[in-house]
Amino acid sequence: MMYTQIPTLRPDTPLLDEIESPAQLKTLDLSELKTLADELRAYLLYATGQSGGHFGANLGVVELTLALHTVLDTPRDRLVWDVGHQAYPHKVLTGRREQLTTIRSKNGLAAFPARDESEFDTFGVGHSSTSISAALGMALAQRYQFQSSSTTSAVKPARVACVIGDGAMTAGMAFEAMNDAVEHHADLLVVLNDNDMSISGSVGGLAQHLSGLWQNGEYVHVNDDGSPEVRQRPEWQFRARKPIPEHTQTNTDNLFKAIGFEYFGPVDGHDLPELLRVLNALKDRKGCRLLHVYTTKGKGFTPAEQDQIGYHAIAKLGINKLGAVSTKHASHKPIKYSDIFGQFLCDQAALDPRLLAITPAMCEGSGMVEFAKRYPDRFFDVAIAEQHALTLAAGMACEGVKPVVAIYSTFLQRGYDQLIHDICLQNLDVTFGIDRAGLVGEDGATHAGTFDYAFMRTLPNLVLMAPKDENECRQMLHTAYQYAGPAAVRYPRGAGIGSQIVEAFTALPIGQSEILLSLNESSHQKVALLAFGSRVMATLDAAQQLASTGLGVTVVNMRFIKPLDLDVLQRLAVSHHAFVTVEEHAVMGGAGSAVNEALHQLFIVKPVLNLGLSDRFLSHGEHGDMLKDEGLDGAGIANSVQIFCTKIFTN
Repeated sequence: MMYTQIPTLRPDTPLLDEIESPAQLKTLDLSELKTLADELRAYLLYATGQSGGHFGANLGVVELTLALHTVLDTPRDRLVWDVGHQAYPHKVLTGRREQLTTIRSKNGLAAFPARDESEFDTFGVGHSSTSISAALGMALAQRYQFQSSSTTSAVKPARVACVIGDGAMTAGMAFEAMNDAVEHHADLLVVLNDNDMSISGSVGGLAQHLSGLWQNGEYVHVNDDGSPEVRQRPEWQFRARKPIPEHTQTNTDNLFKAIGFEYFGPVDGHDLPELLRVLNALKDRKGCRLLHVYTTKGKGFTPAEQDQIGYHAIAKLGINKLGAVSTKHASHKPIKYSDIFGQFLCDQAALDPRLLAITPAMCEGSGMVEFAKRYPDRFFDVAIAEQHALTLAAGMACEGVKPVVAIYSTFLQRGYDQLIHDICLQNLDVTFGIDRAGLVGEDGATHAGTFDYAFMRTLPNLVLMAPKDENECRQMLHTAYQYAGPAAVRYPRGAGIGSQIVEAFTALPIGQSEILLSLNESSHQKVALLAFGSRVMATLDAAQQLASTGLGVTVVNMRFIKPLDLDVLQRLAVSHHAFVTVEEHAVMGGAGSAVNEALHQLFIVKPVLNLGLSDRFLSHGEHGDMLKDEGLDGAGIANSVQIFCTKIFTN
């Protein structure tokens, strides 16, 4: 059934309403399973419209999810989902149907599979390309436990299967795991869900290779006993893909087979009867097996099929995708920080032909679409390969060009060794635009950028900045670009505050803060509020509340996490009785910790309060609610400072 709009009323799904566990799927005949697939797709359209969230990939795996849960004996059989963009049907079929409309909301379902949410979620995910490694670990551990057991009644290892997309397969980690699986002769089924997409379209040699496997006229048929048989593909099964290499390999001589996996497919991932037959034939076959299925992202919803990038994820019906943005300090319409970065790239590239831009599969999310169109020979999408992206930039910098790496904070964690050894140790001229820094709301802990101050400020040669608003972000990016060494600007997800953006570039003095506000300067009780990045405006709001009590308050936009402005600390220490640091980052090891270290080294002994994110992985919810819960909105900051000052001024 094809849909052209998202239903606003809950669809009638009588068969789906009866399913509380995948075990019930085994009692249904093929006709009922097909009906269930239609009901599941209709419910996904409705529920995701209510909650927002990942969209296209979930619609594309309805039949595959049903087939896997019907054939496997989950949760005893281990089923691992890569990334989790496509796990909504899995959640629905494993007892969480009624909760799906709460997904990504506070106290609702997690956006991705989570071990503490369901026994069917065998592995917690969020970053791509981990599924084969995790599944292999499960298979080897079970085999070891069975072989080392001294009892004859030891439970035989369960089946282990994982589902990985063609985009996720581009990451080196996936091939590291496949290489190791063959070495250990593991019994492992890898299902390659190939829809020619990650978030953007898949790129690179692997994408071309998969195109060849679809279009070369043959496929590896799965006989009912699980054995392979090369057959000619019927003409109607061909699908248009990107151009393929002139000398592409055949299905009988492909990359996966060369590694050591037994290859089957490609198989139509929406042909439920064939999926059931093939999976039944392969489920108990020994060794490393790869089943290549092709699906359509957004299947069953015409707009999503036609715009697979735009419908990768959607906002709640009737809610602006930018969400609620405070305009208290605004002078213009707020725009997204990713768009600030994209405009900076285009404008800086027009001035300097040495600029080259790199992204690990995040062109749209990082605001690089326009740059890619205007400067295609200077744009490098390296697919989901963060480690490679950083060392690629390092190699470019060695040749005298000026690479700019666009990367999310949470994904920079995956390239940390390359950041240290390949860039900072060699003091190479690489600029980083670090998006999604701080809390990211509905995507939760796996995508939050709450550790980057800590893991970056310890690195020699690196300059690290955080802007208070859109214009400062633009000027900081220019500052980082002009700096002859590694430099990074970290900025939050979503829209800014609506500040006026100055087109002309002005480099900021390295390591220099700015005092924004000083209230009740004659007070005998004065506190300096040192704010970093996204928490500057909330700190200004808190200062007004604190000043109304008679407290002397100075607000400093610190701007630089490294190097810190030591001069401003020394000057403020003369006239202020205490310091408070405020950041949207983990308190432990963050910018506040840097201030503590600096005060100690300067022999400044003052009471210090560090405000930031608590020492735990924070669950998902609305961004504003999460900040409020952590005491990092204006009222929360004011309350914490008031309690702090009461203690120090009454003792």
